[in-house]
Amino acid sequence: MFRFSLPIIYLIASTVLFTQPTVAQRSIEKTLKKWNKESVPYVYPQNLKMNGLLILLDTRKKEEFEVSHLKGAIWVGHKKFDEQRVLDTIMNKATPIVVYCSIGVRSEHIGEKLLKLGYTNVKNLFGGIFEWKNLDGEVYNLKGVATDSVHAYNKHWSKFLKKGIIVY
Repeated sequence: MFRFSLPIIYLIASTVLFTQPTVAQRSIEKTLKKWNKESVPYVYPQNLKMNGLLILLDTRKKEEFEVSHLKGAIWVGHKKFDEQRVLDTIMNKATPIVVYCSIGVRSEHIGEKLLKLGYTNVKNLFGGIFEWKNLDGEVYNLKGVATDSVHAYNKHWSKFLKKGIIVY
């Protein structure tokens, strides 16, 4: 049995109760608040209706898309955004479009570009493919087969992916 003096007990209790962790894991929500302007309205994964009436645009790097993507998504990239592909593919500018990336930062940039091109029904997937997978959403590889692998972009961002197999 351990015996502690009263001052030691107070020291332990105050350390546990009143100190902040030095490396607190930030939530997706806090990170999006930091990096995004919320210029493109969010749609939350649990509210996304995959009914074939909307178009999903993957705004990640090609190698990320090749590891896994949402079913039926079209890769449009980010740094090398294929604006012409979008214009040729989505002629009706009122078509519902959902853009996504890893957590929703890069996709906001592409969503802004789509809005400037005149598209009127653009949403950003809150938490991106990471939150989709965290909520047990299915992702697919290039062969159209469901996979647990998700490209995590890099080690820093991978902390937001709680489910699935992390690939770099």
